[in-house]
Amino acid sequence: MASPLEQFAIKRYAEFSVGGVDASFTNASLFMLIALAALTLFLWLGTRNAGLVPNRWQAALETLHEFIAGMIDENIGPKGKAYLPFIFSLFMFILACNVIGLFPFSYTVTSHLAVTAALAAFIFILTIVIGFWRHGLHFFSLFVPPQTPVVLLPLIILIELISFLSRPVTLAVRLFANMTAGHILLKVFAGFVISLGLAGGGLVALGILPLAMNVALFALELLVAVVQAYVFALLTCVYLNDSINLEH
Repeated sequence: MASPLEQFAIKRYAEFSVGGVDASFTNASLFMLIALAALTLFLWLGTRNAGLVPNRWQAALETLHEFIAGMIDENIGPKGKAYLPFIFSLFMFILACNVIGLFPFSYTVTSHLAVTAALAAFIFILTIVIGFWRHGLHFFSLFVPPQTPVVLLPLIILIELISFLSRPVTLAVRLFANMTAGHILLKVFAGFVISLGLAGGGLVALGILPLAMNVALFALELLVAVVQAYVFALLTCVYLNDSINLEH
């Protein structure tokens, strides 16, 4: 039986480098393009015959758009409308990668730490750039909560700084760990089903138990795929809110 970790292996389809940096085309690259193509098709189907009475594709697209718009309005406020295209694209891309990774013989891009870390690093840098662009050096007041006693300032600033610097780490690891753990469980219970089936005799009937568990885990993993995309987008809104509404 193949190792449950084998599904996360990076496979190179075309090796090349750019300026000494490995830029090989891998299975992760392929499935990111597949996710992009799926999103493009979904957006095209949802907008090609747009009307006052929406069809199913338009209704689904508008529901997702309004959902993200509501999340931004709730967590950032009116100033967050300018970031709607970015948050919507981020949510849809992560959701597409998560869901596509549940199909047989596919690759879960978001189970690759380099991918989630790159997304988290980009968001972290973006929040810093926006913070300094909008507030200048006053952005450093983010690390000094209002009405903090002077005697506690060094400790509070240190805690706030550590919390701020840990944002990209927690953002990347949360998505990576949840997707990896779920897929390992699916592979392990699928292995039980195959092993009991090959054993023959009365053990074949016992294969129903891990099969039922795998079906339940698949449903749970589908829910996790949606929730993790939502959590990633939600935390991005929270971090942007700190940079945009510094006075809150």
